[in-house]
Amino acid sequence: MLPLKTIVEGLLFTSETPLDADRIMSAVEGEASLEEVREALVILREEYESLGRAFVLKEVAGGYQFRTCPELALYAVRLGKRVPPRLSKAALETLAVVAYRQPVLRSEIEKIRGVDAGGVLKSLLERDLVRVATREEKLPGRPILYATTRRFLETFDLADLKSLPTIEEMDKLSPPAHEGPGKLF
Repeated sequence: MLPLKTIVEGLLFTSETPLDADRIMSAVEGEASLEEVREALVILREEYESLGRAFVLKEVAGGYQFRTCPELALYAVRLGKRVPPRLSKAALETLAVVAYRQPVLRSEIEKIRGVDAGGVLKSLLERDLVRVATREEKLPGRPILYATTRRFLETFDLADLKSLPTIEEMDKLSPPAHEGPGKLF
């Protein structure tokens, strides 16, 4: 029998989506405990970080996935690797409102941004960055509430929503935005 670490590593390499410990457990079917699987993930993550390889084991979207080091992006683009399409400023603003306020109504997004959000929300839904979370049963017409998706977490390299930067962290990165109806937070 192969060592558990080798099995976990192989599963991670073959998976197109992040794998959590429970999903890995379902593949090893009783050959290891959940704690042993988690320990193997920690060991693998530490090993790859210490080796200085071109990839790392990253906690993303509630699971683990091998990711190319960001420093190699330029080389991947030169090789012809497809770069994900960029999001417009309107899409990023809308996505930020959804991420920080979810679940959120379209009318709340529009109030914060000061402009119609219908087209942008449609685009974000098509890209699977935003999803319909539910409907607000207490309001007339039962309007849709929006939330982010696992793809959002994967795209922005986030382990979970708690990994989003705080407003204080964002303020340190950039000069203060203008005040007024278009202010996000």
